[in-house]
Amino acid sequence: MFLNIKYTPLLLLLVLFSCGSKEYFFENAICIENINTIDPLEGLKENQTIVLLDGKILKIEPTKNIVLSKENTIINGTNKYLIPGLWDTHVHFAYIEELAPIMSNLFLKYGITSVRDTGGKVAIVKKWKDHAIANPTIAPRIFMAGPLLDGIPNVYDGSDPGHPELSIGLNSTEAITKQIDFLETKNVDLLKAYEMLSPEQFIHIIKTANKKGLKVTGHIPLSMDVISASNAGLHSMEHIRNLELSCASNAKELLKERKAMLLAGTNIQGGTLRAAIHKAQQKKAIENYDEFKADSILAILKRNDTWQIPTLALNTFFSRRYFEKKEWQNSYFALPDSIAHYWQNRSEALTQMKASDFRKKYDHWHIKMIKKIYDAKIPIMAGTDTPIAYLTPGLSLHEELAALAETGIPNIEVLKTATTNPAKYFNLEKELGQIKEGMWADLLILDANPLENIENTKKINTVIKQGKIFK
Repeated sequence: MFLNIKYTPLLLLLVLFSCGSKEYFFENAICIENINTIDPLEGLKENQTIVLLDGKILKIEPTKNIVLSKENTIINGTNKYLIPGLWDTHVHFAYIEELAPIMSNLFLKYGITSVRDTGGKVAIVKKWKDHAIANPTIAPRIFMAGPLLDGIPNVYDGSDPGHPELSIGLNSTEAITKQIDFLETKNVDLLKAYEMLSPEQFIHIIKTANKKGLKVTGHIPLSMDVISASNAGLHSMEHIRNLELSCASNAKELLKERKAMLLAGTNIQGGTLRAAIHKAQQKKAIENYDEFKADSILAILKRNDTWQIPTLALNTFFSRRYFEKKEWQNSYFALPDSIAHYWQNRSEALTQMKASDFRKKYDHWHIKMIKKIYDAKIPIMAGTDTPIAYLTPGLSLHEELAALAETGIPNIEVLKTATTNPAKYFNLEKELGQIKEGMWADLLILDANPLENIENTKKINTVIKQGKIFK
């Protein structure tokens, strides 16, 4: 004999706690039996039974407390691990238009159920965001920034394949206001400020965004230092870009030099000018790195709640050398043929190139700095910059988690960067990021424990997107 429970949460709750050892049938539900759950905030709980209904988590009980009828749709979770669906908080659907149509599928394949698009033509990105809204069980949620808001000359101006048209060059505060008003009509979820902005433009972006309830993420403009940008209200920083320039003992001299280069380079293509400034200053900054100054800057970032999206796998490209791995190159087979062929050839060419001594030192600085950011209790979110730098959509997020773990951040804290932290960033912590009753059933069943080895996030048995099962 079993109970046929037609779902109403209150009735279900009453039945569960009043019927002893009877069998339970949850109509139209999916039950995951005897699985070990890893909630990023509550930790590991062994041998749990999870009931999913209408795309949400209906019930969580210790398996010993509930006997399921064989009439249920049951997934056997024995010796497996359940984590929340993952986020990649730095992606670009518009970077390679030919790749965009399969990016959502690739994200889901690798357990990424939500993404944050950080720059591209709004028409392209919105197309895929609208698709995700219309098809919430077969595509990851997409939160978008629209085009990069840049000064003039703008970096991603479409001048070459390495600089596709991802940005808008803005020459006045009036142009900024008009652009943000337009993006608001397209329902962007945040804005992204870029490196060639003047201080006046940057501050105007943040003030305008604040009035509209939009967060601003971005790179530190080359015309500013990190402290000024954070104090102006920058909500989050991508790649810790240009942080090293402010952490140098000669930071004031470097800023003066940058401003002169920007003034002299108004007729140079934006990407070329930016690259010249980085080349002229990054080595000087690392050679003059000042630990005390870095600590004081991190204290300000913490005080201002300026979140960090390190894209560490990207920033340590030549040290990690993911492009050499067989698993990585095999992932190219899922890409359109023209892209796969190009990425394969480039990866093979890169294997013949070795990192310079400065590049190794610069990579090490990034690794050390991310751990300092974590120790300073500044919130971190996992992001990749896919599909830049041959970072395969989906798989690259797992490389990012491994890179974060290698800095010394505990695995449970690394999981937070791709689950609870992004949910909190978007004020969705009551809906996503944990394994709790009432939350959306965006879940990942793993064959091994990621708390023991973060690489186990790649051992995916089943992906669940709002209650839909993908094996």
